[in-house]
Amino acid sequence: MGEESANSNNSIYFVEYSDSVSTVYYTPDEDDLLCSMEDVRQFSRKFVPIAYSLICVFGLLGNILVVITFAFYKKAKSMTDVYLLNMAIADILFVLTLPFWAVSHATGEWTFSNALCKLMKGIYAVNFNCGMLLLACISMDRYIAIVQATKSFWFRSRTLAHSRIICLAVWVLSLIISSPTFVFNQKYNIQGSVAHVCEPRYNRDSDPIMWKLLVLGLQLLFGFFIPLVFMVFCYTFIVKTLVQAQNSKRHRAIRVVIAVVLVFLACQIPHNILLLMTAANLGKMDRSCRSEKLMGYTKNVTEVLAFLHCCLNPVLYAFIGQRFRNYFLKIMKDMWCVRRKHKALSFPCARLNSEAFVSRQTSEIVDNDNASSFTM
Repeated sequence: MGEESANSNNSIYFVEYSDSVSTVYYTPDEDDLLCSMEDVRQFSRKFVPIAYSLICVFGLLGNILVVITFAFYKKAKSMTDVYLLNMAIADILFVLTLPFWAVSHATGEWTFSNALCKLMKGIYAVNFNCGMLLLACISMDRYIAIVQATKSFWFRSRTLAHSRIICLAVWVLSLIISSPTFVFNQKYNIQGSVAHVCEPRYNRDSDPIMWKLLVLGLQLLFGFFIPLVFMVFCYTFIVKTLVQAQNSKRHRAIRVVIAVVLVFLACQIPHNILLLMTAANLGKMDRSCRSEKLMGYTKNVTEVLAFLHCCLNPVLYAFIGQRFRNYFLKIMKDMWCVRRKHKALSFPCARLNSEAFVSRQTSEIVDNDNASSFTM
């Protein structure tokens, strides 16, 4: 957050809006020079902590179940499985940062250390970008498996052998594009207040507007436009192929594809439109108080909607498939077994675990290398 150039007549400054800022000074078209954002802050204090807490709980639950499934019940045999596992890990790390931001919104300031500010912002950015890029990878893998089915076995078997390298490349790319977040975010005092914020702080000599545009541009490019292009391209041809296929399950598969795309668009478009508007408004001095308040409310709502996607990923990409649902039921049975272990003989538990192991072995023998946990 930084000040823009002053109005020479009235010495009025425009301060970029931050979640923790209580007032915004602007070049007025009204009588009042002071635009209070206190009502926006009150809304943020009530709405955001509750929303973040719910996303954290359900996001952890769904994604931990995906990790448990791959760790103990199902071997990742396809690229989509590998991507799903990495996406679940990224989503878990992402939602673990949300309690810190919930506390920050509830208290109206950043109460933790400067090092934790940089770490939380960095983890938040890396894992969000990584999750979005992995969605693009899943789209491409499904395209190759379904549309290029005759060529996919050889290609995907070779690709699977290099799955760790591909996923490592995604993580490294996410770290690189998120590096400005680690560099510029810091804990500092708001102008005219004793409260601290954890926000980007740019040196005036380094052209703050340019750096803000660069960071927003990277976030929009890798966090929205690249996954969107991949999903639209790949799933358009997937639906076309499924329509032409003589398969009794094609209609269900098409519905799943449409659901995946629509959920992505519904969650991501509002937030990214707001980011575009923020980029377009950088440096402008003629913004009204009313528009700044509207942007403040909208930012809170659209950001929560975008983060909700990490809760829906396990449902859309994993548990909606028949095999993953079966593994989920096995996990529930095993948890119930462990819970009752002290109340009954150990034989039923041992028998259940043995059956689960045999079932897993049978499943892995029957499934071919080109199979996937994805619905299609």
